[in-house]
Amino acid sequence: MGTELLKNAAVGTLVAATLAGGVIALLPRAPEPPRPAPGPAARAVAAAAAGAPATAAELTALIGERERWLRSRPEDEESWAVLGTAYAQRAAAFADWAALPRAESALQRSLKALPAAEGNTEALLGLSALAHARQDHMSARAFAEQALKQRPRRWTVHRALLDAYRGIGDYKSVGTTLEKLTALYSGPQSRALAARIYRERGWREDAAATAYDAAAAAEGPMERAAALVLLGDLAWDRGEPAEAAGSYDAALKLVPGHPGALAARARALAALDRTDEAFRDYQAAQRGRAVPEYALEEAELYESLGANEEAEAAYERVLASAAQAAAGGVNQELLLGRYEADHGDPQEAVRRLTEEWERGRHSMAAADALGWALLRAGRAKEALPYARRAMKESPRDPLFSYHRGEIERALGRYGAARRNIGQALRVNPHFSPLLAPRARAAMAALGDPPTGGPGRTAGTVIREGRSGTAGSGSMGVRQGAGSG
Repeated sequence: MGTELLKNAAVGTLVAATLAGGVIALLPRAPEPPRPAPGPAARAVAAAAAGAPATAAELTALIGERERWLRSRPEDEESWAVLGTAYAQRAAAFADWAALPRAESALQRSLKALPAAEGNTEALLGLSALAHARQDHMSARAFAEQALKQRPRRWTVHRALLDAYRGIGDYKSVGTTLEKLTALYSGPQSRALAARIYRERGWREDAAATAYDAAAAAEGPMERAAALVLLGDLAWDRGEPAEAAGSYDAALKLVPGHPGALAARARALAALDRTDEAFRDYQAAQRGRAVPEYALEEAELYESLGANEEAEAAYERVLASAAQAAAGGVNQELLLGRYEADHGDPQEAVRRLTEEWERGRHSMAAADALGWALLRAGRAKEALPYARRAMKESPRDPLFSYHRGEIERALGRYGAARRNIGQALRVNPHFSPLLAPRARAAMAALGDPPTGGPGRTAGTVIREGRSGTAGSGSMGVRQGAGSG
């Protein structure tokens, strides 16, 4: 079976992926294909047929097979699209940023052989995947929308649109696109994607049920490992680090060295006070890769333990990793904005994040980051609408709850601050090695609610509402959105 699948792929299958989930999808074949021997490339194609993620070795084998094929058939536009999208996936899934220019070159060769306007859907999907890997979500949406006009019933087109809408923060379109996708394809990858979206929106019970379905239906090791990582993430969200670590352990048994599982397990181990093991996993997750998000988590763990010298070295790795990713064309403004807000220059954070917002990046993460940067820059009144927007889209995210609570505390809205900071700690008391202790200190400083029952408390809220600040003119955020 693997030989036959590779046979089909060798003449013009496309890896049409959405990189957030690491999915490759098989596309139509051309006549008279060769019959290479089965091996890692065949397994990559088998995974592609199911829309499942492939391992680094499988992607490397598929890339090598396509490059060999194209040396003698340079006008095969579909194979150029396969090659380009595989390079883009390898970059996004394994932080191989040097693969991004190669992806772009291959996709442009595909378009030269068959322009997009003449029906090169495969190259359009590859370009959308490449733009998503670079966190250029507006371009990702434009390419996916072009592909949709050509192939409206291909489920991977809707998958590409979903990833773009999530990056932009168009959550109404996320919902409608997910419905269309699941109507076209109900396999395990569709369920895994739905579970991730439910998790983002705070629908934890739905997310858990759907994630278990995806795990049960998963077949290949990489696909099953991805489902186990998702189940671990959901346990982490519930504040259950031991259960989360167990899921990550199982994923790593299937795919040793899985970078996402290593970093996630490090988070859980730190919450269990197994810090030596946590640092081991953070270092393994970054070995041979420039992943600034992992370096930032590691640095904050060092700082929380008072290991200032090690923290400083790790913060330097954050900037070096971000620069390396940016050299491959990856937009690092959100990551750098978060870094500057907490560990650098808050004014610089506001500048970076405001520019991102004005470019159209209105995701819940972007709203939370900008609100927090504004608070850190001493502009709490302007920060509140962004914090409200983030929590409207994801009301159970403990980081968003904590950030909003601190903004409200700065504005003298002590009842709302107590409610939101308390919620962060109830949802996950381990949500951040640096910020969770600060959240507990803030709750102690806020003290108990006023006595006198609901009437007195309601009066306090009304007074806070009159003195509150909806942040007029705050770059398009709906006033009062998600005020809770």
